[in-house]
Amino acid sequence: MSKFSIGGVVLALAVALAAPLPAAAQIPRQDPAHCKGQPEITPLQPLTIQTSRGPARFMVEFADNERTREYGLMCRKRVAPDRGMLFDFKKPTDGVAFWMRNTIIPLDIVYIRPDGTVLSIARNVPRLDESPVPAGGQIRAVLELAAGRAAQLGILPGDRIEHRIFRRG
Repeated sequence: MSKFSIGGVVLALAVALAAPLPAAAQIPRQDPAHCKGQPEITPLQPLTIQTSRGPARFMVEFADNERTREYGLMCRKRVAPDRGMLFDFKKPTDGVAFWMRNTIIPLDIVYIRPDGTVLSIARNVPRLDESPVPAGGQIRAVLELAAGRAAQLGILPGDRIEHRIFRRG
């Protein structure tokens, strides 16, 4: 996935780095041909996005601690169309940005408000790009998907994410 930046931790979830920038910046760049990331985080969890076109269902890896958020989808060679990684920051968080260090595939990065609605979407974030991609507001979580999936499914700001970390109501 990517690295993420909470006021510094950068994330671009092919290489998901969900930690303050100082910590994320400590992960060395790797040769894409020999990149080593984290194994798939199991068990996968169901996640649904309610869009104007109908529900989009995924099975996602759940990155809910500093280490798993830091490495995210780094070094992964692909993300299946019905898969992704959900980064949980566990509380409302400002200043989040993701980057793509060691992320060797492009991604769509979906920033999710504390109420479970989509705040913003960074579409087709280029592989290995270390430019910070900011959320643009307060979030609780980030969803990384294969590049192009958000457009294919019609995912837009305001759409509702259904996952156990978001309360209904």
